[in-house]
Amino acid sequence: MMSIDEMQDILDELAEELPPIFYRDLNGGILLLPEAQLSRYARAEDLYVLGEYRHSRGMGRYIVIFYGSFIALFGDRSGEVMKRELRKTLRHEFTHHLESLAGEDDLGKEDDEFMRGYLGL
Repeated sequence: MMSIDEMQDILDELAEELPPIFYRDLNGGILLLPEAQLSRYARAEDLYVLGEYRHSRGMGRYIVIFYGSFIALFGDRSGEVMKRELRKTLRHEFTHHLESLAGEDDLGKEDDEFMRGYLGL
């Protein structure tokens, strides 16, 4: 199983792949939190939140990645699988950030559509 320190190293490496302009107004940066985050919509322990883009007056704009959620879903998989999923999640959250800066929310609509499918609506 990948340790949180190993995941932080990979996350740092993946963050460096992105152009500096992506970080505009991301004043809180990228946080790797140790906990697993079960979705509030989960019907069982089957829907984990891997990452979130957060924007508030008090805290500003930042991205959170949940180490425990990655371990719950991919902990028994190879380091390459973990890195691939971490890259996808990081880029997904950066898309939310960039869309927010542009006043758009297309990815949020896609996320909502995924949740409707999950919930059978």
